This record gives sequence, structure tokens and C-alpha cells, in this order.
Amino acid sequence: MLICCLLALASCQQPAEQTTANLTTADGQYDWQAIADGMSHALIDHFWGANFEGYEQRYYFNYGSDLTDMTTIHYWPQAHAMDVLVDGYLRTGRKEYVDFFPLWWQGAPTFNTGDNDNDPWWNVYVDDMEWITLAQIRMFESTGNDLYFKKARQLYDSWIWPTWGPENEGPWYGGITWKTDVSKSKNACSNGPAAIIAARLYQFYDKANLHGGKEKAAYLEEAKKIFAWERKTLFDAETGAVYDNINQEGRISRSVYTYNPGTFIGAAYELFRITGDKQYLDDAIKAADYVIDRMTQNNGVLKDDSHGDGGLFHGIFFRYFVKVVNDAALDEAHHAKFKEFITRCATTLVEHGLNHHTMLYGGTWWEAPADDASVCLTAHLTGCMLIEAMCTVK
Repeated sequence: MLICCLLALASCQQPAEQTTANLTTADGQYDWQAIADGMSHALIDHFWGANFEGYEQRYYFNYGSDLTDMTTIHYWPQAHAMDVLVDGYLRTGRKEYVDFFPLWWQGAPTFNTGDNDNDPWWNVYVDDMEWITLAQIRMFESTGNDLYFKKARQLYDSWIWPTWGPENEGPWYGGITWKTDVSKSKNACSNGPAAIIAARLYQFYDKANLHGGKEKAAYLEEAKKIFAWERKTLFDAETGAVYDNINQEGRISRSVYTYNPGTFIGAAYELFRITGDKQYLDDAIKAADYVIDRMTQNNGVLKDDSHGDGGLFHGIFFRYFVKVVNDAALDEAHHAKFKEFITRCATTLVEHGLNHHTMLYGGTWWEAPADDASVCLTAHLTGCMLIEAMCTVK
């Protein structure tokens, strides 16, 4: 299969010129499935390195569209690009998406700049490894290939969980480290995802038919412990804010970025599903309310973010937020509020921020990128994740 994939992708070379997509159904409503297809195909056509002549073995998503930025220091967006392909595969069942899995599995560690002879997937940023781990769990979930799950488990057991604590050292008293060489910076972006990973390792433990190593119950206890630490240390239970970090000096940064409440919501929701404890759902709702009520200041949507890490933050929020939107346990008033918000954001993106010819989104809600504009991978991924989420809204 790998050889067939290589031949097929090598034959693509330069992306073919695209035509304006039909984005509506017969009754004039937006066809979210068609829009998602168009945007995921644009992700492949404009960012997948092996599409371009002379780079046939570049099994990696470039940082800029159409070879405008080919730097390889941006490791963590790779995970979210694969998440979008998993979304496409789960939504359509089409093999065209899953064919990229083994190629990326080869390319991501090859281009990783982590510089660890013992593990080519390792990176100095713990949260980068966490995003990669989450993507591999979803690759396992969608295919049943335990190669991906075993790697995810190993990354968590070897590199992520060991950065926890120490629990008796104040004022941190635990927490997952953000960066392996900055041991006392405990960030929302390293703890929310870690709790999600531990919860999912617990959930898929039996399906993966694991033997040896850590017992299943240990992962659930670790998920609870990590979430409890984040809730106590970085969550404001009055407002719903999820603060960014407690730093090396023990000071809490009160900056709030959408991916921090996003992964807090994701962790709370995973634990709600496992335990049935409604407090987890209430925490997720509170954090979601904060984003909608306090961070929506751009004519009804979130702020623009077209470059760098920030380009991905909103997409991560939408990925986990939509799970709460769709849960039957959500009260009617919040369901209406949350559904209206995500629909408004998606509609604004399609009507104003999406180039209907290239199907690229550049991170600016109210202005689409020009046909020849360079688009950052992170911004386009946020657009993809929002529209994929919209495809699932109930």
C-alpha cells in the first residue's frame, strides 16, 4: 500500500488549478459537507509537501501554502493537519484520506527537529508531543491500526507523564511541564491535552488489547489528577477563564488564549463521559461561556489570527467545544446559545473569510485571502476544524 501511495502522490506534482466550488444545497442552505471536502482537499493540494515537483518524498505539511514557507521547526501543526484528515475519513469513509496516514508516519519524525537519538518523535516542547499523541490516538480510533496507539502510549508514558510534579513543591504542587528544559513552567497547553490523552488511553485500552506496562485504571487516575490540578491552579470558577500558565517564579499569567479553554473543555468532557460526574460538564460549560461572552469581540466572532501558533488556537477550541454542543445532557438554553455561536462563526467564515476558488482560509474572518496570497498552515487548519465541527452539529 505504501508503494501505491508514493506513486499516486508523486504523480500529483503541482496542484491543478481549482474552480469555484458549489457550497450550497438545492434549497440554498450551506452544504457543510461539501465545504469541508473542499477545505480538506485544499489542505492537501496547497500544503502537502510531496504534491510539488522536486519534493516527491516530502511527507510533511509545509508551513506556508504553495511552497511559500517550508521551515520544519513548526512540529505541532502536523498533528492538527492529520486530525483534519482523520475528520475527513471518519466523515466520508473515503480511502483518499487514510492513504496519507503511513506517509505522514514516515515523514513527521524525519522532519522533526527534536534531536533525540532514542526517539525521533521526541520534542523539547511537551505540548508538541501531546498534540502528536492525540492525533495518533485518533488515527488508531479511525483505522484500528495499533501501531499508532502503541506509539501514542509510549510517548505519554516515556515523555509526558514523567514531567508531572513534584506534588510537594510549592507553589506548583504538581502539573505537567510545558517544556522539558523549563521544568517549573506549568501551562494550560500542556495539562489540558495531557488529561485528554490519559482519558483516551483509558477509553481505548481494551480495544488496543494492551499487555504489560501501566494498568488501565492508572490512566484514568492520572487524567483526573491532571484535570484537578489545572482546575485548581489555572481555572477561575467564577468567570470560566482558563489562564495560560504558572511560571518558574510561581506567578500565574492571566492571559487567556482560546485553545486553553478548548482543551480544558475537552478534558472535562472526556471525564464526564467516563465518570458521569456532572461537575465536569458544568466546568466545560463555564469555560465555553467565558469564550463566547468575554472573547467574542470581532462583530460576533473571535479575533482574527492569521499567522504563527495563534492561527491554530480557535480551531482547537472548536474541536472540543462541539462535543459539548452535541451532548444530550446539555441544558436547552446552553444548547441554543452554543449552536448559534458555532453556526455564526462558520457562516461568517464561509461568507467572508473563505476564498471560494482556492478554498483556503487565511485567519481573517471578514476578508478572504487573494488567489495568489500565501496562507499559513495554522490559520487554514482552524478553518478546516471549524467546518468539520459544523458537519457534526446537532
